[in-house]
Amino acid sequence: MTPDPRSYTPWDDATFVAALFAVDPVGTGGVCLRALPGPVRDQWLNHTRELLPPEAPVRRVPVHIADGRLLGGLDLTATLQAGRPVAERGVLADAHNGVVIMAMVERLPTAMAARLAAVLDAGEVALERDGIALRSPARLGVIALDEGISEDERPPTVLLDRLAFLLDLSGIAYQSAVSFPYDLEQITEARHRLPQIEVSESILEVLCATALMFGITSLRAPLHALKVARASAALAGRNEVSAEDAAIAGRLALAPRATVIPVIEEESQENEAEEAPPEQPPEPPPDQPPQNDEPPKEDEELQIDMDQLLEDLVLEATKAAIPAGLLAQLKVAGGSSRGQARSGGRAGAVQKSRQRGRPAGTYRGELRSGVRLNVIETLRAAAPWQPIRRRERLRELAEDIARRTARVEVRSDDFRITRLKQRSQTTSIFVVDASGSAALHRLAEAKGAVELLLADCYVRRDRVALIAFRGSGAELLLPPTRSLVRAKRSLAGLPGGGGTPLAAGIEAAWALADTVKRQGDTPVLIFLTDGKANIGRDGNPGRAKANEDAITAARMIRVDGMTALLVDTSPRPQPTAQTLAQEMGARYLPLPFADANTLSIAVQAVTA
Repeated sequence: MTPDPRSYTPWDDATFVAALFAVDPVGTGGVCLRALPGPVRDQWLNHTRELLPPEAPVRRVPVHIADGRLLGGLDLTATLQAGRPVAERGVLADAHNGVVIMAMVERLPTAMAARLAAVLDAGEVALERDGIALRSPARLGVIALDEGISEDERPPTVLLDRLAFLLDLSGIAYQSAVSFPYDLEQITEARHRLPQIEVSESILEVLCATALMFGITSLRAPLHALKVARASAALAGRNEVSAEDAAIAGRLALAPRATVIPVIEEESQENEAEEAPPEQPPEPPPDQPPQNDEPPKEDEELQIDMDQLLEDLVLEATKAAIPAGLLAQLKVAGGSSRGQARSGGRAGAVQKSRQRGRPAGTYRGELRSGVRLNVIETLRAAAPWQPIRRRERLRELAEDIARRTARVEVRSDDFRITRLKQRSQTTSIFVVDASGSAALHRLAEAKGAVELLLADCYVRRDRVALIAFRGSGAELLLPPTRSLVRAKRSLAGLPGGGGTPLAAGIEAAWALADTVKRQGDTPVLIFLTDGKANIGRDGNPGRAKANEDAITAARMIRVDGMTALLVDTSPRPQPTAQTLAQEMGARYLPLPFADANTLSIAVQAVTA
């Protein structure tokens, strides 16, 4: 029983995907379920569990699971009791012939996704660590729960490439998630029928051609479509994959992966080709007998028509399953299905720390001041060497004395220190050109942008500083702070006018950024200037010397690899400001009519 393509609803597709996955969890690889936690997702998960065999193990895997628990490793408790290495099976090995449910796969580390992909490819867990070499079968299916909200929160591609179904439940209301057209008896019959399903070569060619026409470059996609078509035929009670099964495979397995819209020739061109008079064949020479060009047989013509009909059916079904919004996006982007959206949040660079931060593995080291000893990993490192160390002790001591010694002998080479990492806070340094008649307008923009950024400081944990340059030098008006009151007081009494000592402003910004960087924070420089310097580094006027000094100072920022944004505040974009941004390695933003809100958005974009 399959839903009618002309009247199916998103929930019909969701239940159909659950049935197909239950028929062949290992062959299809699994389902990537994009939905926030809620009753609709719970309904789908519960229905899928009911369709799986009762004896099939179902294991939940948290996103931050350790490698030893995921793949297996040394059973520390049993090893300490037995005095010899004892292996422990991981979650993937325990889920053999079953299903694992991965939580929050949009946050899945790349290394863990690669390990999971290797297990799915090989169908077994190869364990070689902690003095243990073990291979355990692990043929399983995966239900990957994608709880991402924005477009840039996506699961790793290496995992998505191995799952046949990409299912989105975001737009399904709870009132519509009430029908469950499949039961365990149907799935069991289909599972027993699956090995006898045959597939013709024409079906294989059509699935591969459809994947190619929709710009799907992965070779696993048509293989997934083949598995889906076989499961669909088994569920419908057929012994051979039909055109309807191929269309279902294109709609469910290929359409979510489409990156381009296929170009279909217009029927008018075909009609014109048919109306054109056929060319007369050339007459044979007198010395050669005439050749008998037999027309194609009716069976061959019928086969060609059936193949073309099959290809058109799968193509139209796949194209119809692409959402309207995605279809329009493909047309505009010219072949790109998903743009790489930038993250809206800001975070500093990852830095190592000894005393605080999130655990990020261990390393072998010495017990020095400030480090954290990882007792579990230290015992795990020492456990495999206990038999050898006991034999060494027996050669040095009497046997009765050795028996009274401690069970676990830990040496300095076994010490494992916890490695911590944390995100450093960001310090946005505004460098404002306060010279000339338009200085008050620029300072108003900077003041508004600073106030808007400080409103989010308590949430984002970043700081703001302000440097103004005018006359013959630069001045630090606002040291790095989160205080909105202090920022307003510093900006309120700033006068404008005078020359443009651009080099002095850049050097002052570089010195403050270097200080912030040495303190462990991440500096971001935002320059508001037109790039027209007229005061040199020594304080003397002269445009040529001033521009040369500004270029030299700008190169210091590029050499240190600091993140910078140069906002051109002149009425028209100036080549001097663009050249200065290039030498600085900064992003150039011509923004002659910028207000505080626009400038704040630009700063958030460059610091994301």
